[in-house]
Amino acid sequence: MHEYIINAWLAAGVAILVSLAMGPFMIPFLTRLKVGQSIREDGPQRHYVKAGTPTMGGIIIITAIMVASFLFAGNSKEVLSAVLVMLAFGGIGFWDDYIKVVLKRSLGLRAREKLILQLLISVIFGLLLVYYLGRGTEIIIPFSGMVIDLGYLYFPFVVVVLLSTANGANLTDGLDGLAAGVTFFVAIALGVICIMTSHGNLLIFSGALAGACLGFLVFNRHPARVFMGDTGSMAIGGAVAALAAISKSEIALVIIGGVYVIETLSVILQVISFQTTRKRIFLMAPLHHHFELRGWKETKVVKRFCLLSLGFVILGLLGMKNIG
Repeated sequence: MHEYIINAWLAAGVAILVSLAMGPFMIPFLTRLKVGQSIREDGPQRHYVKAGTPTMGGIIIITAIMVASFLFAGNSKEVLSAVLVMLAFGGIGFWDDYIKVVLKRSLGLRAREKLILQLLISVIFGLLLVYYLGRGTEIIIPFSGMVIDLGYLYFPFVVVVLLSTANGANLTDGLDGLAAGVTFFVAIALGVICIMTSHGNLLIFSGALAGACLGFLVFNRHPARVFMGDTGSMAIGGAVAALAAISKSEIALVIIGGVYVIETLSVILQVISFQTTRKRIFLMAPLHHHFELRGWKETKVVKRFCLLSLGFVILGLLGMKNIG
């Protein structure tokens, strides 16, 4: 495992370098294509200055992860599977971004179209996990050390994991540096779990994911010069879900990815409340916008949410300390 840890550090370093190298030419290229971000009219007014900032910068993250992963773990079936899931979800995000910013259809892919594509990818990945990777159908229960075999119920379970994680990461991507910052901590935690569960090659992939997010933050931190768009947020969500599923840490991901969870729950609760009572629980959902509208500076929200993510990561790792 020592060799894998070294390679994971190297993969993280390569991913950072690839991100840093791509940014200076990718950002002007996206600007020339006029793939600028549109801003929600009901959002915080301070966001209007972001209008026109190039999006689809997730291409940088995806490229960095692929280069680093294949350079240090190119012969791994686990890494190949994780990369394919990342590309598939990133492809959905790219299509959505393309429709919104190039074809100027503000709503992008219809919700039903997006859900069908996500379901298809998730089902295929579930089959790959069990029948190609030989992962089995067991899941680890944090804090108890128990391992439960779900049998055929594992397939709908892993579909829910992929859908919720990809969309949770997508909802988290609403402020400069937020999704990349949160995912950086999540990737590190999943890397630690890969060490615990002896998934050496997958550890390299997690290192590449963490490095790509860190490198992208150079251009995405406030004030952002580029946004990852759905291309990036869906891709990193898919990558995180793949890491958790292959390492049997799907339940731990609920804790480790706690920020994704609360962002998603805030949207669900907001919709339910408004449809049933015509009243809103939050000033705006996802939750990060609620704090903005309460007067918090964007940088304060991002810092607090990243600290919260770090807390969730520590808690999740404590729950997994007795495995392996």
